[in-house]
Amino acid sequence: MSSQALDISGRGLGGASARPPVAQLVDVSKHYGSVRALDGLSLDVHRGEVLALLGPNGAGKTTAISLLLGLLRPDGGAATVFGLDPRSIEVRTRLGAMLQVSGLAPTLTVRETLQLYRSYYPRPASLRFLVELADLGELLDRRTDALSGGQLQRLMLGLAMAGDPELVFLDEPSAGMDLESRRRLWQSVRDVASAGRSVLLTTHHLEEADALADRVAVIHRGTLIAEGTPTEIEASVSGRRISCVTSIDLARLRAIGGVNRVERRGAATEIFTARAEDVLRQLFDLDPGLSALEVGGAGLEQAFLALTRDDQDQERAA
Repeated sequence: MSSQALDISGRGLGGASARPPVAQLVDVSKHYGSVRALDGLSLDVHRGEVLALLGPNGAGKTTAISLLLGLLRPDGGAATVFGLDPRSIEVRTRLGAMLQVSGLAPTLTVRETLQLYRSYYPRPASLRFLVELADLGELLDRRTDALSGGQLQRLMLGLAMAGDPELVFLDEPSAGMDLESRRRLWQSVRDVASAGRSVLLTTHHLEEADALADRVAVIHRGTLIAEGTPTEIEASVSGRRISCVTSIDLARLRAIGGVNRVERRGAATEIFTARAEDVLRQLFDLDPGLSALEVGGAGLEQAFLALTRDDQDQERAA
């Protein structure tokens, strides 16, 4: 993958909507000593959308969010929120953030914590709204130090919405949640966006990004390498996924012409290829007893891996 971003959407990078962005990074660079965290990154967040910011560990996601929150200043380029300096009071009262560091008072109850955070804002959301949004009704009288990981994440979502923000940052919002709790949180995020608020989401769960995002931005080594809807990102990677139960060993599968990657998932084997028909013929020749066959398109996870793996492959080949 070259340093030039892949404009999958066809609308122009940063141009996913004709509406002016509520938050924007323009040709931003940021260094920590000799380490280059961001390198000419441009990124827009539009009103009423859920934007998933994806990238490998160390890609620059946290730095990008910190710039938009006003926690850092860029070394070059510009960061604006609502057209203003992110550090301004006007901006801060219109933002919400659910970050991975909580710092909550352990002896306060959930109700007291929500009321405390509401008091920080001139026009806070109602307590009833926060409780219903984050599904906290049964936890109001419980101390924060007695919450499970998933319950704490729900409280953090409620706190992020305490000021009735126009733009909310969600950093790994479903961390520590079981599947049922995660899906309830997803519905809460959809409710936030449907009310016209903007959401910038970072997550390592590609299923989460696929389920929630209107648009996906993929960054790698501090630059934007792809942008588009989840469907557009998936379609950008030419390939198919073959799932089957087979007795063929992994080494032999990887040696089949046209196979890009092979993974075992329980009893099933997943084979990724751009030449599904050719690979299927060889599979049946090698294993006539092959069963549980499914063939589908590459999902967001496969597209993400392909987009971010290219740079590493090029470096190894150089």
